[in-house]
Amino acid sequence: MSNLFKTGFLLVVLTVLMVFIGRLLGGAQGATVAFGFALVMNLGMYWFSDKLVLAMYRAKPLSESEAPAVYRAVREIATRSRLPMPKLYWIATRTPNAFATGRNPKHAAVAVTSGLLELMGEEELKGVLAHELSHVKNRDTLTMTLAAALAGAIMWMADMARWSLMWGGMRRSRDNDRGAGALQVVVMLVVAILAPVAAMLVQMAISRTREYGADDAGAHLAGTPHGLASALQKLDAAAHAYPLPNANAATAHLFIVNPLSAGAMATLFSTHPPIAERIRRLQRMRL
Repeated sequence: MSNLFKTGFLLVVLTVLMVFIGRLLGGAQGATVAFGFALVMNLGMYWFSDKLVLAMYRAKPLSESEAPAVYRAVREIATRSRLPMPKLYWIATRTPNAFATGRNPKHAAVAVTSGLLELMGEEELKGVLAHELSHVKNRDTLTMTLAAALAGAIMWMADMARWSLMWGGMRRSRDNDRGAGALQVVVMLVVAILAPVAAMLVQMAISRTREYGADDAGAHLAGTPHGLASALQKLDAAAHAYPLPNANAATAHLFIVNPLSAGAMATLFSTHPPIAERIRRLQRMRL
């Protein structure tokens, strides 16, 4: 499935879900309002979803004087892959991790955590950055960022359904058409419960195989698979010891390794393939 098709599919899913929720909350008028809001949100997500994700994690611009090794590695990889130099950001947390975002290579951004800069050697850092730039080169970032925004929107709609049930659902069930009111309450209850699961499934629709592809392409961009393989080992250990504070499940798939604590639900709905398998594939590579 092409990234263009995935992007269109995600936007259509968002529109349909919002109109459905609007219909439940306000009938035909609610559906009309929700449709208009969905159109505005679709445009906003296309143009500003990367900025929203960066703001969510309080990412700050990273200057070359603060991290010359990062700039050196990114500039080398971008030149080799014929990419524009992306904007670089850093997130103040001891948890080592990184992600790329942006609607296209000309508007790409790469964010790294302060923990990543402290933990990684030069070859490992280069491997991580090459992985992220491979997402930019393959134009994965728009689809990935839209999936994050869509998952967040679905979670927001689930909250709307829960609040509507709390404050208005039971009142509607006492109206003249008691059967219709009760059915509406049941439907909204199902939406409130299943919407968070739907958000996770939307992320999983962005195939896990893209991480294998980014590992492979990143190893070629870096010139060796060993740096990324070593980095993944460190990142996996650190993710268990220091889960990313305030990590949002809607954006977990953006990161090079899952930033959520390794609970059963995180494993069940993980958007990342197993780290051990990613490392094994890298170690078997011969460039």
